Amino acid sequence: MKLIYGIKDKPKFGQILVFAIQQLLAILAATILVPAIVGNGMSQSAALFGAGVGTLVYQLFTKFKSPVFLGSSFAFINSMTAAFAGAVSVQAGYAGLILGALMAALVYVIIAVVVKFVGVKWISKLMPAVVIGPTVAIIGLSLAGNAIADLSASKVAGTSVYVCLICGLVTLLGVVLSSVFGKRTAKLIPFIIGILAGYVVAAIFTVIGIATNNTALMVINFDVFKDMTIFAVPDFTFVEAFKGVKEIDGTFIATVAAAYVPVAFVVFAEHIADHKNLSSIIDSDLLEEPGLHRTLLGDGVGSFAGALFGGCPNTTYGESVGCVAITRNASVITITTTAIIAIIISFFGPFVTFLSSIPNCVMGGVCITLYGFIAVSGLKMLQPVDLNKNKNLFVASTILICGIGGLTVSFGAVTITSIACALILGIIVNLIVKDAKED
Repeated sequence: MKLIYGIKDKPKFGQILVFAIQQLLAILAATILVPAIVGNGMSQSAALFGAGVGTLVYQLFTKFKSPVFLGSSFAFINSMTAAFAGAVSVQAGYAGLILGALMAALVYVIIAVVVKFVGVKWISKLMPAVVIGPTVAIIGLSLAGNAIADLSASKVAGTSVYVCLICGLVTLLGVVLSSVFGKRTAKLIPFIIGILAGYVVAAIFTVIGIATNNTALMVINFDVFKDMTIFAVPDFTFVEAFKGVKEIDGTFIATVAAAYVPVAFVVFAEHIADHKNLSSIIDSDLLEEPGLHRTLLGDGVGSFAGALFGGCPNTTYGESVGCVAITRNASVITITTTAIIAIIISFFGPFVTFLSSIPNCVMGGVCITLYGFIAVSGLKMLQPVDLNKNKNLFVASTILICGIGGLTVSFGAVTITSIACALILGIIVNLIVKDAKED
């Protein structure tokens, strides 16, 4: 893929701001959804602030050579829930969030040290294209259900599914048409164009619905703007955690460790898949330069920094990778600016409120393209693989079916995700059959 802006390229200042806002729109929904799912009073603004800080930390560790944004990790949702469930108070639960993120970060640091001394060649042998390609594909395919579910949903109860579909499809077409037929600038901001088009259509339906008292046409919940504050300091996690430190005991520490440490190893597998995918897009092996040890350190320490402020451990975002792939803009300064904007707007009520008011159906239209590009980029990695050989077919089919089928394994509060299960099984099958000789 020929990039319009490479890693080191610096677009004009005005363009950088627009590109950064587009990246923010791509990662926003998932980043603020995690604290909403976990509950217990977790702040969405704080999670956004934490994602921005975590991304800056990641960029520092990777020497500003890896164009990816870190957002709230869905893999740790059960871990976070377990931290609250095992705590004697909500404040102690917040302390558990930070403690767990620290433990997960230490896992990353230990693996990074090992990689630094051992190298990364073992990864290529353990996870060749026939393994990593289907794994990357299922990262996108496993999210397909989320995109389609959002496509028929809104912010208001009782909205017609058909109205939501219209708004979502307008968004989808806005992204597609501007990316394929647009001029240079339009090709770089297809998500902004698509989201604005979908939001305008949704706003028109909503205004008509309000005027006619027809709930079926109401897509946007404008009530969120009524209690909006202009400026507000996010409820940072460490503030509440400090109050609960005295309530932590050995049993609680063991509970948090059991909930977080195994998941860190699972996310490590997804970390490699994401960076392999991004490497294929930018045509530069990130595992070699800046190096897997640096990306791991950036991800681990950045994740802890994000949890310190927002409570949510961070991870590299497929939505961010998809945005790079579609816009062909790999400029790291764009990602850095996105992180800074995320930090700033977490204090600015109107902007956060507007972003949170974007209907699910509009984001669903965007996510069809984002997740689709991730899936296709994984399938592209399979192109040099000889699928006429049964040994390759069995490896790829095992990963695809287990991943798409949603195979998961749970041990208490710890759940090994479908992506990790598929990758592990794929590695095992490949190790068994890789030396087989076929006619």
